Amino acid sequence: MSSLRYPRVLLKLSGEALAGDKGFGFDFDSLRNFAREVKAVSDLGVQVGMVIGGGNIIRGSQISKMGMDRVSADYMGMLGTVINALAFQDVLEREGLDTRVMTAIRMEEVAEPYIRRRAIRHLEKGRCVICAAGTGNPYFSTDTAAVLRAIQMKANVIIKATSVDGVYSADPKKDANAKRYDRISYRDVMAGELGVMDQTAITLCKENALPLIVLNIHTPGIVAQALRGEPVGTLVS
Repeated sequence: MSSLRYPRVLLKLSGEALAGDKGFGFDFDSLRNFAREVKAVSDLGVQVGMVIGGGNIIRGSQISKMGMDRVSADYMGMLGTVINALAFQDVLEREGLDTRVMTAIRMEEVAEPYIRRRAIRHLEKGRCVICAAGTGNPYFSTDTAAVLRAIQMKANVIIKATSVDGVYSADPKKDANAKRYDRISYRDVMAGELGVMDQTAITLCKENALPLIVLNIHTPGIVAQALRGEPVGTLVS
């Protein structure tokens, strides 16, 4: 534990990451790779909480644009995150990591309800806690849910695991001249509308002085490097 800069982390993983190159559903090779990353971090003594998006199954904001009621669409998106959490729980436990899924919408037959003190106790016992169903409220993204859970569970840092290696001044996949930042302030992220997380999530980070690291989850061992304080990805603080 002494070599760790961040002994408790909230890892935000997008739903799209679980789909790999398929774009929809699950790519189990990707799931196993991510699970090994989480297990390796846990083996270092890090307490790991997670929030997983639902974009590989359904995205409420998108289907609401097709005419569906936004509240209903967002609840459908929340249920998608529960499916992802259960899938990732199964893969994590095959890797030998004790795991609990906790949901913001009560469904005791499949998972525990999210109770802050119980979540912290699970972390203290070395269990990975996967928080599902977002905040339990429509109009809030899973990014906002991740920051909220990180604050509630007293995480030292939030890591957003993406398919790019940090924060850029523009989309590096579209703009070859996009500049990559090693460090950037919350204020500059909000002013530049850089799309790291939505504005509500970044504002929550800023108000609670919660550092955010954006990194490429496809790089083996990178999460452990970040938690040891090594300069990987982009630090937003």
